[in-house]
Amino acid sequence: MRGKKKIILPPQLPPDLSEDEIEVSDEDKDFVKENRDYAGFLSKLDTKSITKHVTRVADVKEDTLEALYEQRRRKSSQKEKEESGIEVDPVDALPIKDFSGNLHYLTVPKKSKAFENDLEGTGQDGEDDPADKGIVKLTKAERRAKLKKLKKEAKKQGKDSATPEVEVEPTPQAAVLAEVKEDLTAEEASESKKHKLAELGIALLADPEANIKSLKDMLQICKDRDHSIVKLGLLSLLAVFKDLIPGYRIRLPTEKELEMKVSKDVKKMRLYESTLLSTYKAYLQKLAALEKQPSFQHVAFRCICTLLDAVPYFNFRESLLGIVIRNISSSDDVVRKLCCSTVKSLFTNEGKHGGEATVDAVRLIADYVKTRNCQLHPDSIEVFLSLSFYEDLGRAAKQDDKNKAKNKRSKKRKDHEDPRQMKENDKKRSRQESLMKTREEVAADYKAVAYTPDVLERRRMQTETLSAVFETYFRILKHTMQSSAARSEANSSLSISASEPYPLLAPCLKGLGKFSHLIDIDFMSDLINSLRKLASGGGDTEKTSEKCSKCLTVSERLQCCIVAFKVMKSNLDALNVDLQDFFVQLYNIILEYRPGRDQGEVLAEALKIMLCEDRQHDMQKAAAFVKRLATFSLCFGSAESMAALVTLKHLLLKNVKCRNLLENDAGGGSVSGLIAKYHPEASDPNLSGALASVLWELNLLSKHYHPGVSSMISSISSMNTAHQNQVYLSIITPQQAFMDFSLDRPESFKPNGDIKKSNNKRKRGTGSSISSGIELSEDAISIDENEVKKKLSAHFMLLHDIKENQRLRAELERTTSSIQLYEDYKKQKKSAKKPQTKKSKILTVE
Repeated sequence: MRGKKKIILPPQLPPDLSEDEIEVSDEDKDFVKENRDYAGFLSKLDTKSITKHVTRVADVKEDTLEALYEQRRRKSSQKEKEESGIEVDPVDALPIKDFSGNLHYLTVPKKSKAFENDLEGTGQDGEDDPADKGIVKLTKAERRAKLKKLKKEAKKQGKDSATPEVEVEPTPQAAVLAEVKEDLTAEEASESKKHKLAELGIALLADPEANIKSLKDMLQICKDRDHSIVKLGLLSLLAVFKDLIPGYRIRLPTEKELEMKVSKDVKKMRLYESTLLSTYKAYLQKLAALEKQPSFQHVAFRCICTLLDAVPYFNFRESLLGIVIRNISSSDDVVRKLCCSTVKSLFTNEGKHGGEATVDAVRLIADYVKTRNCQLHPDSIEVFLSLSFYEDLGRAAKQDDKNKAKNKRSKKRKDHEDPRQMKENDKKRSRQESLMKTREEVAADYKAVAYTPDVLERRRMQTETLSAVFETYFRILKHTMQSSAARSEANSSLSISASEPYPLLAPCLKGLGKFSHLIDIDFMSDLINSLRKLASGGGDTEKTSEKCSKCLTVSERLQCCIVAFKVMKSNLDALNVDLQDFFVQLYNIILEYRPGRDQGEVLAEALKIMLCEDRQHDMQKAAAFVKRLATFSLCFGSAESMAALVTLKHLLLKNVKCRNLLENDAGGGSVSGLIAKYHPEASDPNLSGALASVLWELNLLSKHYHPGVSSMISSISSMNTAHQNQVYLSIITPQQAFMDFSLDRPESFKPNGDIKKSNNKRKRGTGSSISSGIELSEDAISIDENEVKKKLSAHFMLLHDIKENQRLRAELERTTSSIQLYEDYKKQKKSAKKPQTKKSKILTVE
């Protein structure tokens, strides 16, 4: 089928121009005059017939021709509108008001395309304008007239546009608007970045393999100048990595593996793993750089600790562990607690990493203690208390060895059988061998995939961790012994605070007490000797021990005694050591105890382990401790006195002859030892002669304000008679008594409201007990409150003055001692200079 033919309209006729508008040059006029014969036919032309001939269209109806002409007119009118349109800057669109009140609008007409084309094509006669297609070419005169008109219009437009620019001046409102626009753009930019982070994270979690490259975009956002956006980016990347990291350690392919031909899925997986690993490495480097900046420190450590806790088996674990353990003793409480909790979770959850992370962490902590010379925060060593060691790891290996030996014996027996039976059982053996091979292959594959290592591997890791832990503990003990001896010799006259130089001793002793059953027997004797020296103060002689005892607190010395007894209990068969020195130290430490300064729980534990759980006690020693505990319970609160009385009752139940101390004879107990007189100031319990004394303290303790203490004293004083609570009180340990009767628990103290019978017996003749109680209450009501306040204020002022006097005396003693040291130093300098002067004189004489 042929397509319809297009109707081509004739070109538009040139516009009619008046004679005034036509400009003819003189050259043209001269040419026409000279050549009239050639130009005479122009006057005889019939213009009407020419226009009819030009405008006719063959084989077209009049209606269609009219429609086509109308379309052409519409297009031309639209072009004229576009060309004559006004182009105005939106900023200058507002009117300007002058001083007279008139409004001036800025209007600048657009430059027409025809004008631009005419300017470009001036002087070129043969080129046509693209806008004038379908139009008859203009003559030279018409072109010149057009150009002149357009130049005049351009000059007018330039003048009009130049005038408002001079009039407009920048106002302060414009500057404020510019600042507001900048703020709005910054807020919009931050919001857009937040939305972008959310979108990237959601896309990654939805399809990680397809959108793995967006991790780099998220990491790029973390380099922003805005701190809030950086923190959001770090936390969002943390959540994404926790979800995306696989359950295995990524191994990048080698060069040979990269050269091999693989499938598309393998290539895709390699690309995914390599991009994940590279971005994870860059993320860790970013965190390591930001953890040194105070503004990003908490966020960076939160990300590091959560990653190490969530994926301890993944790549770059060593770098994370190094950062955490380097800041395990940080001065910032938040950072230190985060690091310690992360390390504790590593020790408790060994199933995630198979025990490798624990070995690395313990080694790093041991090296850190060594480099810092044992001057760390106690929390850095208390982490070791979360470790768990298995003693039954060697049994499985022994059972495997026994099973192998049995299999070898059975094989030997089968070799000695008859050849007939061998032929019959060949088929069964082949089946069994094939089954055994498949089982071994399956077991090997399972071991390669499973997190839990072999028994031998676990034993190796456990021995390494134990050696590192005990190495740190022994280093701390050695450091305390050396430094205490040095301080006691250098500063014998100065009083030194005990808690400053040994921050790691208390957690070290706790760890030794917990893992005492795992210590090697070869180190037992050295350990007990060092503990004995520390408990006595760090010196062998009495003078040095008295000086060094100021360097250690009472609770630390008590912990040394506790650790020694725990070591002895766990290795009773292997060791044969006399612990008499520790009893002597406990006997002397009881008097040095102060409730506000020292820990009562440690004292109760020492009483339980050393006195209650010990099987054999000398009668003199037991009596000395009974007497010392009775005097101790008089001086302190209900919790300490209750723990001491429970121990006292336990000693009296064990040693029947010590109950003679309960007698009230004037000359002391009926059973006296080698020492006939009691010496309360003796340092050795065996030389105190406590059997010659009487427990007169019980009479005073029976009037104790706490009902539990008074009931305990009544049960002790009536040891021979049966008591209702006797079985219960004998079962209670000193630790339980201390915890139950401490003032932290308000339930433990319930004072009785009844009046005691002893007061009623004294007032037989005066009247009934009710009347006496009423009189007391009346007297209490009649007391003036102002007088009581004055007396109390005077009393407390006196106590304050006493404390101030003590403080000033201590300062005076320090200054005098420092002056004496300075004078001794001067004397030593003078004595060193004298022989030099003598030598110089001898040389001058010669």
